[in-house]
Amino acid sequence: MEELVVEEIQELLEKENDKALKQYLDQLNISDVEELIDELPQYAAKFIETLSLNRAVNVFRILDFPTQERIIKKLSGNKLNQIIKDLPPDDRTALFSELKGDVVKKMITLLPPEERKESLALLGYKEDSIGRLMTPDYIAVKPEWSITRVLAHIRRYGKNSETIDVVYVIDKEGVLLDDIRIREVLLADPEAIIGELTDKRFIALKANDPQEDAINIFRMNNRVALPVVDENNVLLGIVTVDDILWIANQEYTEDMHKIGGTEALDEPYLDTSIFNLVRKRVGWLAILMVGEMLTATAMGFFEGQIHKATVLALFIPLIISCGGNSGSQASTLIIQAMALGEVTIKDWWRVMNREITSGFLLGLCLGLIGFLRIFVWHLAVPNVYGEHWILIAATISVSLVFVVLWGSLSGSMLPILLKKLGADPATSSAPFVATLVDVTGLIIYFSFAVLFLKGVLL
Repeated sequence: MEELVVEEIQELLEKENDKALKQYLDQLNISDVEELIDELPQYAAKFIETLSLNRAVNVFRILDFPTQERIIKKLSGNKLNQIIKDLPPDDRTALFSELKGDVVKKMITLLPPEERKESLALLGYKEDSIGRLMTPDYIAVKPEWSITRVLAHIRRYGKNSETIDVVYVIDKEGVLLDDIRIREVLLADPEAIIGELTDKRFIALKANDPQEDAINIFRMNNRVALPVVDENNVLLGIVTVDDILWIANQEYTEDMHKIGGTEALDEPYLDTSIFNLVRKRVGWLAILMVGEMLTATAMGFFEGQIHKATVLALFIPLIISCGGNSGSQASTLIIQAMALGEVTIKDWWRVMNREITSGFLLGLCLGLIGFLRIFVWHLAVPNVYGEHWILIAATISVSLVFVVLWGSLSGSMLPILLKKLGADPATSSAPFVATLVDVTGLIIYFSFAVLFLKGVLL
């Protein structure tokens, strides 16, 4: 949003020139009005009140929930009733599902009987189900209708439909027979029967399936809308790509939060209270802290070896950081691949084979670098590692190979294991994997130290 536009709007607000403000707002795109609300959040309700009903609805539906909630509290009763009534059913359901129970009940009673019935039906589905996303506004025709009759039906009812890009063919029981793109209808002979265009090779979503399933299906099939059916294949509604993009953004945000080692935030970062921010983060931090305490336990177990060869302690940060970094890399790659549908639980064996190979090669690279580092240091300062420098170098190098290998293997297998157990793979976040590999990496390191240095330094 240009600074000049914001200044002009502020000037109109200060002068309380509502007529000029309305004219100015009507010239802006819907997205520009949204940006204006972000710039001047204290006037959000004023902007919605000033806009014509249709534009107010279109702006309101693309705002984030915290902003919608603030507007609801300040908006006049008449304008609020009109907006709630004119919101598409799926957007209305999304709003109701976020609001508190008493507020929802009050708003539902303000709706006309038919729309009240729709909202209650949509709210009957589980919170994260596809049923919560669907809208009952679509074009449905019967297989025996002619193309001429279908086009007349679209002209009559199309303006109330969420999209007219696709026409849905249903039988007298409401069972979905096929979905036909509008392009095929427009190019067909006017006297042809719509049923003749069907091939019954359609893709449909199940109302009770998770919303994540819809994201993957839309991604794989390049569709603007998909039908939603029940267990008997009866058409219940449709889900459009704009809702899927919204949900995909939410899922991506949640995964990013979890990968970072925190619970997903329910609101934008700056709108989240300090108390909630701490509450979301402290749990994982406490768990990771307890996990890191095991590192001290592992070091205590090898205290005698560290006392005899203090040089080993110098490389502990190197060992645990390399293992943790390799594990974090592998975990992030697999979580993203699973989110995109590139990797499934059935692929665990292929993933394991790839990570064993790549982890071993990565370990060799880092092990060689570690060996060269000790070699160069020995040439520069011979007394640092003493006469047994090559055994110390071998300990570090071989430990790096197996620690990095173990990190890659752990990081790749944990998301798949969690998915198999029904948990969110994103919870095997980078900090969690790093903590696990820290503890086990020390065991690997000191085991090789005993192997190479027993009878020499130990």
